[in-house]
Amino acid sequence: MNENSIELKHVSKRYQSATKLFQSKSISPLVLKDINLTIPTGEFHVFLGQSGCGKSTLLNIIAGFLPKTSGQVLVNGHEVTKPGSDRGVVFQDAETAIFPWLTVQENIGYGMKMQHVSEKKRQPIIHHSLKLVGLEEHADKYPYELSGGMKQRVQIARSIANNPSILILDEPFGALDAQTRRIMQNELINIWEKTGKTILFVTHDIQEAAYLGQKISIFSKSPESRISITVSVDQSYPRNLYSNESEQLVNRINDYFEVGGPAK
Repeated sequence: MNENSIELKHVSKRYQSATKLFQSKSISPLVLKDINLTIPTGEFHVFLGQSGCGKSTLLNIIAGFLPKTSGQVLVNGHEVTKPGSDRGVVFQDAETAIFPWLTVQENIGYGMKMQHVSEKKRQPIIHHSLKLVGLEEHADKYPYELSGGMKQRVQIARSIANNPSILILDEPFGALDAQTRRIMQNELINIWEKTGKTILFVTHDIQEAAYLGQKISIFSKSPESRISITVSVDQSYPRNLYSNESEQLVNRINDYFEVGGPAK
């Protein structure tokens, strides 16, 4: 495998509105402009920025759900043109992402079933995925019997069961209460450490980014959003957000949001 899971080269994205499709002289502004980034295999990489800055758009381009306007997107050395089994995606809204008529284990095994993997081969993979996210005792429950955090665990387990090399998470804990959110953050770190997968994680929460990421790419404001800077976080896990080191990191990131760059 290429030592770089993801390579973004001069990636830009423009949404064209329906009315402007018929007005050749009117061009919508770029949502993303000239994004350049290399993410090594096995890295926990956080995309951080204000709501509407285009970070989720970039995630969807990498996932293959959206076409880029220009530039090049390589995943594991191959040009991205569509979704692929090498990329597992976890969305913010678990309510609509998992199937209410299927049990937990049926949801987790759904992708493999659609790929015609036999039940005999599916079962040990489902069991392993359940164990990774701590849902062994809830395998036969339906989504309506689960809490919000447990539904997100189902999403993560379903992605892991398909064995992607890259796990893509778009603000997956944004709707959870603070306590459940921290539990899920720790669970995700544990899964990452056990599997060695490359993780892309989108958030607008500075503390969440500081708690999770090995590297944090900070987006500028829209339109024509860019990656202003990528910050390396040289801290071991689990992290203490109240340590001097973490507070300095959070303050440093705040500087980029407030004045567009580090404090002078």
